[in-house]
Amino acid sequence: MKHLIATAALALLATTTLNASDMKQIRISTDRTDLVLQVGDNGRLYQSYFGERLLNESDLKELGWSVHPASDGSVSRRGWEVYSGSGNEDFFEPALAVTHNDGNPSTWLYYVSSSSHPVEGGVQTDIQLRDDKYPVDVTLHYVAYPKENVIKTWSEIRHQEKKPVTLSAYASTMLYFSRPAYYLTEFSSDWAKEAQMSTQPLLFGKKVIDTKLGSRAAMHTHPFFIVGLDQPAQERQGEVLMGTLAWTGNFRFTFEVDNVGNLRIIPGINPYASAYRLNRDEVFTTPEFIFTLSTEGTGQGSRNLQAWARNYQLKDGKGTRLTLLNNWENTAFDFDQDILAELMKEAKDLGVDMFLLDDGWFGNKYPRKDDRAGLGDWEVTHDKLPGGIRALTDAAKEAGVKFGLWIEPEMVNPKSELFEQHPDWAIHYPNRETYYYRNQLVLDLSNPAVQDYVYSIVDKLLKENPDIAYFKWDCNSPITNIYSPYLKAEQGQLYIDHVRGVYNVMKRVKDNYPDVPMMLCSGGGARCDYEALKYFTEFWCSDNTDPVERIYIQWGFSQFFPAKAMCAHVTSWNKAASLKFRTDVASMCKLGFDLGLKELSAEELLYCQTAVANWKRLQSIILDGNQYRLVSPYESNHMAVNYVSTDSRKAVLFAYDVYPRYQEKLLPVRLQGLDPTKHYKVAEINLMPEAQSSLPSNGRILSGDYLMKIGLDIFGFRPMQSHVVELTEVE
Repeated sequence: MKHLIATAALALLATTTLNASDMKQIRISTDRTDLVLQVGDNGRLYQSYFGERLLNESDLKELGWSVHPASDGSVSRRGWEVYSGSGNEDFFEPALAVTHNDGNPSTWLYYVSSSSHPVEGGVQTDIQLRDDKYPVDVTLHYVAYPKENVIKTWSEIRHQEKKPVTLSAYASTMLYFSRPAYYLTEFSSDWAKEAQMSTQPLLFGKKVIDTKLGSRAAMHTHPFFIVGLDQPAQERQGEVLMGTLAWTGNFRFTFEVDNVGNLRIIPGINPYASAYRLNRDEVFTTPEFIFTLSTEGTGQGSRNLQAWARNYQLKDGKGTRLTLLNNWENTAFDFDQDILAELMKEAKDLGVDMFLLDDGWFGNKYPRKDDRAGLGDWEVTHDKLPGGIRALTDAAKEAGVKFGLWIEPEMVNPKSELFEQHPDWAIHYPNRETYYYRNQLVLDLSNPAVQDYVYSIVDKLLKENPDIAYFKWDCNSPITNIYSPYLKAEQGQLYIDHVRGVYNVMKRVKDNYPDVPMMLCSGGGARCDYEALKYFTEFWCSDNTDPVERIYIQWGFSQFFPAKAMCAHVTSWNKAASLKFRTDVASMCKLGFDLGLKELSAEELLYCQTAVANWKRLQSIILDGNQYRLVSPYESNHMAVNYVSTDSRKAVLFAYDVYPRYQEKLLPVRLQGLDPTKHYKVAEINLMPEAQSSLPSNGRILSGDYLMKIGLDIFGFRPMQSHVVELTEVE
């Protein structure tokens, strides 16, 4: 009887709200984009417009909620529902699927209320929806950033049914388009070949991009995409949607073109093996989906997202970054305290800010001599480093550089004291043969005790060694043997609660040590999302540091991330490339080195010292300036990108000859983003000692108008050659 009364009250509330709303419209706007939602005459919420911002508010009244012709010629009241539930009259993919206590799998959501309030940089709109038959509520959240032309959205799901309900789909949002054609650019990946771009048309049916790896989740595909509207996405013209999901676990993007050629896009957590048991009054919060709609191609879309990230999402997004020397490519596991102290002196000689000690410093019963043992035992190997971390931080201080440290705290080797003591802390089957990826298992971060342990690793290191200035936080394995000893019968929670546990740890680290910068690494670039980057200052794009490959990798990641979030190191990969070429490629992102200075000639060392000094002098332009991708390696045998300071007084141009064809036609590089009324002195930098610039324009003063319309003759015919050009306003 009580259930009937409650259901009737919900239905009355929905009806009352509908009458009061009078076909209410909700406008979510940036300076360039409008997303208009409208309550239909059936009380449900629909997308009525998504496109360029409408100049006249009076035009909004001309918008209506969508109707569609049925196959028999009649009109169907099937609109573009903003958060469509399963079991309704929509024939296509839903955003939400709930199985209620009585086994009913249908959810119909009706508009209840909405409100808006200011947040940092924008306006947040909250919209409450409710099922008319069951006590299930969904709150849709949108934050519009007017200046950056970015919108982020997420949803919250809760219920008051007597027993838990089961969620089998829980998207972050739904977006719709009605255009003649759609083209998807996706970013496939694997170890050492991250962010590889490819484009295909979206035709009738569904295209799904997803991952089921749990941890190191983006190893095969990254959580972002581009949709070209009417035509394939282009750099400088055309309308594109660029979207990314802020989630470090399994994700799924569904692109569905229906029977009349409309496209719906559904981003969210991948529900694979994740039928989620939601308790009464528990809130299920979906990840943020962040998107921008650009009418000036992907270049402008990228600048929107890059500015937004620096301003609001990236940890210390407005701060500087540390240049560094890493020891991995130089020593691997083979080092001791004295060797590291000498490398710290090399870091100082090079001119970088920090020395970073990579893998191989921990474990005693099972010392970390290779990747088969030691993970989980975060005690310094005594016979390798008798003075402990404190001796290393002291040596760094004596050398005049900061000290950073590699950790992989979410993982465990079976050959470790931790696994011997707590085998139930690792994700693995209780009754099957265990299989391993990289000789390790993933710790079960759905378990609060494991969360406490992982946090304690960082906490103890920093309390005992407050001079640790930086962490490189790695994550080398996906989840294998997918069973949580902690969750037992609730295995549908594992993939989701594990990621939430990872965030709990990261948040505690950030809250208690807010000034410690950290690099997000996952066997290379398999963690690259904007939720994790709330806690990390930067991410490692790839273990592949071959400069030719890095040109493609960095081009791909730059579509969604600012240069200051992307780590790039100079190493010995591809020694056929000159040290200058390797350094110039790394200099277009956050610069680091991972090689031994003793393998360099005196001339090469002097070059590197000069390049480091130049990068540090110009980092505010490279890391915080507006980025313009000029020449794509996917479309030519060359690549070029320039950065422009926010006041347009300084710019830096990076240009690379990758593998030019014999006597191919060379075109000038036309810069972008300069002030056409200003004049700039052109100066090639990062030259080898005693070398003279071969650029005809070197030393000349040219107008911004000339540089953007006519450009610079900078490309050549020799493979793996590079030029870095500094442009400075002349009064």
